[in-house]
Amino acid sequence: MNKGQLVEQVASELGDTKASASRAVDAVINSITNGIMVDDSVTIVGFGTFTKKQRAARIGRNPATGEPMQINASTTVGFKPSQGLKDSLRTST
Repeated sequence: MNKGQLVEQVASELGDTKASASRAVDAVINSITNGIMVDDSVTIVGFGTFTKKQRAARIGRNPATGEPMQINASTTVGFKPSQGLKDSLRTST
């Protein structure tokens, strides 16, 4: 599912326009992003936790040449699903 499909699904669930659903989806994404920036994590009960993570600098390999190369330290986001989400995925298959 991409963002456009998510907007369509939200619009259908709410019985509202795609424009309104798009604003709602954008608001949620922006709120999660800001929460991670300010508090280092965002927990949505029943869904999961987004957490800011630091990656250390390391030596990697250039996939084209196989030569070693330096990979700089970076910040990324991790996601840990809640038990409820895991259970719902387990029962849906």
